[in-house]
Amino acid sequence: MLHIVDDEEVIRDALAWLAQSRGLAARGYAGGQAFLDSVGEPDLEGDCVLLDVRMPDMNGVAVFDQLIGRGLLPRLPVIFLTGHGDVPMAVDSLKRGAFDFFEKPFNDNQLMDRVDQALAASRAAAVSDQVRMRLATLSAREREVLDLILAGKMNKVVADELGISMRTVEVHRAHIFDKMQVKTAVELAGLLK
Repeated sequence: MLHIVDDEEVIRDALAWLAQSRGLAARGYAGGQAFLDSVGEPDLEGDCVLLDVRMPDMNGVAVFDQLIGRGLLPRLPVIFLTGHGDVPMAVDSLKRGAFDFFEKPFNDNQLMDRVDQALAASRAAAVSDQVRMRLATLSAREREVLDLILAGKMNKVVADELGISMRTVEVHRAHIFDKMQVKTAVELAGLLK
């Protein structure tokens, strides 16, 4: 979902139309607070925010600070839009995690290409977060077995190295595959690469 936060309705409508021409769902917000009130956990399909810097109720930098405070970056990448180029602000925003910074008027295709890249980055961050959450469900012993599986060790070797029975290794392996939502060691290695 592309979230368009701009106090100018004509800009919101134009950007929404541009997004839809590329097959992207878009939602507009007339101000920063309206956006912050509606934003929740980023979607697994990817989210991106086009954020105007100068708005009357709350400026874009303040909205960005709120998103950082809520821990929503990088799952919710922000592309700043401004009609008043401010190089130090752009540099600072990028250092603090903004995805990009565009000065109005901008090239539509370049902007939408960056939106596509931001959505891809959002999806990748979502997958990474899910993998981290799944890893956190493993017990200490399951983590040891996981490390040895990833090293390519057979169940008998894992059992010998950990001083446990081969049947116990098989049970741990089954639990690991279940918790990590994979069916094979190859899938597991691909997930954790």
